[in-house]
Amino acid sequence: MSRQKQGEEAMMSSLTQTVQHEEGEEVKGETSQFTLKNAFWHGGSAYDAWFSCASNQVAQVLLTLPYSFAQLGVVSGVVFQVFYGLLGSYTAYLISILYIEYRSRKEKENVSFKNHVIQWFEVLEGLLGPYWKAIGLAFNCTFLLFGSVIQLIACASNIYYINDHLDKRTWTYIFGACCATTVFIPSFHNYRIWSFLGLGMTTYTAWYLTIASLVHGQVENVTHSGPKKLVLYFTGATNILYTFGGHAVTVEIMHAMWKPQKFKYIYLYATFYVFTLTIPSAVSVYWAFGDQLLDHSNAFSLLPRTGWRDAGVILMLIHQIITFGFACTPLYFVWEKVIGMHDTKSICLRALARLPVVIPIWFLAIIFPFFGPINSAVGALLVSFTVYIIPASAHMLTFRSAAARQNAAEKLPFFIPNWTLMYVVNALVVVWVLVVGFGFGGWASMVNFMKQVDTFGLFAKCYQCPPKLTNHTLHHS
Repeated sequence: MSRQKQGEEAMMSSLTQTVQHEEGEEVKGETSQFTLKNAFWHGGSAYDAWFSCASNQVAQVLLTLPYSFAQLGVVSGVVFQVFYGLLGSYTAYLISILYIEYRSRKEKENVSFKNHVIQWFEVLEGLLGPYWKAIGLAFNCTFLLFGSVIQLIACASNIYYINDHLDKRTWTYIFGACCATTVFIPSFHNYRIWSFLGLGMTTYTAWYLTIASLVHGQVENVTHSGPKKLVLYFTGATNILYTFGGHAVTVEIMHAMWKPQKFKYIYLYATFYVFTLTIPSAVSVYWAFGDQLLDHSNAFSLLPRTGWRDAGVILMLIHQIITFGFACTPLYFVWEKVIGMHDTKSICLRALARLPVVIPIWFLAIIFPFFGPINSAVGALLVSFTVYIIPASAHMLTFRSAAARQNAAEKLPFFIPNWTLMYVVNALVVVWVLVVGFGFGGWASMVNFMKQVDTFGLFAKCYQCPPKLTNHTLHHS
């Protein structure tokens, strides 16, 4: 036990040095002298990690969950939220264990990570070899790429409900430039104030959706027919799988912490808070508008325009830019490492080097502007592997030998008393997500996605925009 304690202390010391070197500041964890810059810029506590996880977990998807409830029905919607929330928290726990295992092994080899951010694919390479690195890199980067695309699509979708003088494609161009400003944020260590503000903005929007729907009441002849079709049912389920699959950035958030071993249950605590936002808002909006949501994937589109709604739209826009940064920062790190700029101290030089990452995201958001259906497609084809199947499989393979289990840097969690049960749980996660998430979810989400392509076409100028009334129409109405 003392050996494990020494290992944790050594890891904490090295990580603190890494943070100091990266930022060029004398950041000494929780004992550092208070300054305004430290208060807003240097975040490495467990609270910072909680805000980062909660803020990153629920962004634009908050607006699509009522759409998923229309596809699933209320009971299945709530059950899937709780189930995938707990499942996501479990695999985030596995990722944190693998990070600590990798870190402790490297510390014993006297490997220094000064000015180097450890990423998920490096953990997989260190524990399982180059093939796992390639798998992790491919899935993680593709998921984060499309995760960034989704945030950009959401920006254009939301702003349209305040200003429809420009079409959504034009707004995508504009917000692509706005999101590109995230290249100036060096790492997750510097998201302290943004994570706090982002979660506040999402909280306001969630409770606005809840209260506004209840005040509005049910529309005339409202129907609640979900679940109606199998393809819609699994599309909705995979959107919820996507909702609680935001831990593709877990390793980067852990690496920004002063004491990363404290992360183990932070994602779970963040999920409990997220439930208070997602469940009441989705249930309320679905109660008020019912099956109309099947043709309105953005909840804002059905609520009447008021100052409260406009405030929610604006706050969500800001938060989506922040979340774009969350999703894109790991891609920035990968690109920096590829071109040899990762250890550059100049923020401006790193920002300039990062800009090429934003260009393909911009382009993809213009090709596939399908707000809502794209979430389910990404959830089924990418999230299922990136944050569910790969972590569970990697954990089983890392600790397959008796020696690895005996010398593990972290003990088994209190809720799993032995390794046999741990392997059973991991195997069930892999099988469930592979069959239900990737299999049925992949089939349903791609059918729905192709339907959007057939209906609106690629490069759709204004996806799901209501027809505008011309002066001639108004004159005769």
